[in-house]
Formats: sequence, structure tokens, C-alpha cells
Amino acid sequence: MNIVKSFTYQLYLVISEADCKGRNFLEVAEQSILGGVDIIQLREKKSTDQDFLDKAFRLKEITDKYGIPLIINDNAFVAKKIDAFGIHVGNNDTQPTVLRENSFQNKMIGYSIEYLEQLGNQETMVSDYLGISPVFRTDTKTDTVTEWGLEGLMKIRKLTEKPLVAIGNIHLKNAKTVMNAGADCIAVVSEICNAQNPQKAAFNLKNGILK
Repeated sequence: MNIVKSFTYQLYLVISEADCKGRNFLEVAEQSILGGVDIIQLREKKSTDQDFLDKAFRLKEITDKYGIPLIINDNAFVAKKIDAFGIHVGNNDTQPTVLRENSFQNKMIGYSIEYLEQLGNQETMVSDYLGISPVFRTDTKTDTVTEWGLEGLMKIRKLTEKPLVAIGNIHLKNAKTVMNAGADCIAVVSEICNAQNPQKAAFNLKNGILK
């Protein structure tokens, strides 16, 4: 069973220190929150557990300050250690069913969808939201299987009532179109992390999808 009663988030930031290209990722995260980001995921694929943990603790101080949920990407050790709001996993990570049986009974679990067949499996059933990845191909994530496109997103929307978080080359000009295709939330990386003014970028995105 899924734990989260309602998914009210519309703008989701996926951040790493590397994605911020030399800028202080904590400052980028705080500015994004001030601009309208509803939820943040820390993704540190190349960090050691200790480095990831240190970054997560520092970021959580900021997200807690503003009451913003912090999701940890694919690292149950870090997520548990900092008492994160939740964890996001893909097909090659710890399965949601395993997480539910252990330390994540009352935590949010996100699950990436790469094949339509996943929509009927037990992993999807116990997850709180589904990451549709990527909607459009992107340089920030190169190990993906299916480029869903708007048609794929619309098809998934018809097959599940789970909240859908769309990610993959989403920006100001296509964000509203992606929402109209069935996404409950858009997730971005470079559109905010690489922006000259992350607060303004987040504000524009949030207001763009609310129109």
C-alpha cells in the first residue's frame, strides 16, 4: 500500500553538487525554494556514502527550515540516517517492496517507470508516486531506456491513478504542455541548477505550470 495520502507537489527539483557546476548547491536549493520549488531530491550518484551523507545533512537543514520534503535518490543508508521524507529508486536500485518491509514503512517512495509493464507490478503498487523518466532525452541522465514523449506520458496517465512526476529536458516552454499531458508534477535539474537566477527560474516555472 502507498503511504502518502495526497501528492500536492507540482515543482520538483533534482539537485546534485555537480549539476550546479561550481556554484554552492545549498544556495541554489534555498533560492529554488524561495522561488516556488515544492519538493527536492538530492541525487549524488558519484559520491561516497559519507560525502553523500554530509551533503544530505546540510541540505536537510535548509529544507526543514522551509518545511520542504527532502527525497534521497537511491541510497537507503543516507535516507534513513538523516530521517529523509522519502527515497526515490529505479529498476536497478533497492526495490520499493524491500524498502517497505524494512525502514521505509512510513516514508514516501518514488519509483521510476521505464517500461509499461512496470505499471502492473508490486513495486508500483507500494510506491507513492511514479517518476516518468525521461519524457524527453537529457544530458543529465544518460542511462535511461525509454524516451516517453508526450504520447507515452498520456498513455501512462490512462493506465494508472498514481501521481506522475515527469522529468527529462523539461523547461519553461514545455512545462505546461507536460502537465496537460497528464503529469501531476514536473521535475527539473538544469533548468534551475544552471540558471543565472535559480529563484527567478523556479518562480517562472511554478507560475508557468499554474496558468
